[in-house]
Amino acid sequence: MAREIERKFLVANLDWKQLAKKKTHMAQGYLNDIQQPGSKSSIRIRLEGDEATINIKSLEIGLSRDEYEYPVDVSDAEKMLKTLAVGPVIEKVRYLVDIEEHTWEIDEFLGDNDGLIVAEVELDSEDEALELPEWIGREVTNIVRYYNISLTQKPYTTWSEDEKNSFE
Repeated sequence: MAREIERKFLVANLDWKQLAKKKTHMAQGYLNDIQQPGSKSSIRIRLEGDEATINIKSLEIGLSRDEYEYPVDVSDAEKMLKTLAVGPVIEKVRYLVDIEEHTWEIDEFLGDNDGLIVAEVELDSEDEALELPEWIGREVTNIVRYYNISLTQKPYTTWSEDEKNSFE
C-alpha cells in the first residue's frame, strides 16, 4: 500500500514562476460521489500532457492518506472524463519547482477555479522538517475546500470573500 504524505499551501506571490522547470496542462475528473454514505475513497481520472492515470485515494483530510495510481490509455481516460465524471472536470496548469531536496507542485487553476493557485509538496514522513520558500503563503492542508475533489463540487469562483479569507 502506498501512503501519500503531502502539505498544501496558498502562494503569497508569483516569484515561484521564474523557478519552474516544467509546466503541464492537466484535466481531471472524479468517477464517484464522495458524499454517498459509506464512501471511503475518491476515484480520479487525470490527463497530464500525453499521459493518463487512474488514482484512488482514501478519504482522509490532512497530512497523509492511502493512495494508489496506475497508468491508463489516454483515449480511455478522455472518454471516461466525458462520459463518467461526476461533476465538472478540473483544468489546471501544474508547474514543478525544485527547492533543495523537494519538488514543489504548483497548480494554477483554470475555468471555474480560475484565480486559485495551490502549492503542494510531498514529504517522506509526517514530522519531516520543511523550510518554506518565501513565496509560500497560508497552509491549507487541513481545509477541505482546497482539495481538488471539493473544487468539483464548489468551484473557487463561487466562493464568498469570507470563504477566500477564512482558514478554518
